[in-house]
Amino acid sequence: MSAEKTSRFVRLRVELVLEIHDEDAVARAALERIARDAEDPDGPRIPEAEQALAASAVTEDTAEALASLVDPFDLVGEVPGVELQQASWSSERIDYDPDSPDWDLDGEDVDEDDVDEDVDESDDEGDDDPRAGGAG
Repeated sequence: MSAEKTSRFVRLRVELVLEIHDEDAVARAALERIARDAEDPDGPRIPEAEQALAASAVTEDTAEALASLVDPFDLVGEVPGVELQQASWSSERIDYDPDSPDWDLDGEDVDEDDVDEDVDESDDEGDDDPRAGGAG
């Protein structure tokens, strides 16, 4: 393909499964982030009602607390030559069995020796998350 027909935009999909060992620590970190963001003189003014809603959400739901702490910009912020244009992310509690074939990320059997070389180049159609911006 010539450079004129090649898009400059790339969709990078990352899926993580995290095991939470200390839900209180995650909630505390999320509350600290909310307070820090609210006090940031260079950041947007966050109404107290919105701060209270966010605090309630992160203390009631560890998945919400984790989503508020994750910042996709951190993944690519220091990569030279790229600028993050849009990001969306979410988190949810799941039942996870690492031995189940349902958790094979690319839908194919992969030898354990080849796990680091596994790249998913599947079609992106129909997978768009309409909640751009996430919770962070």
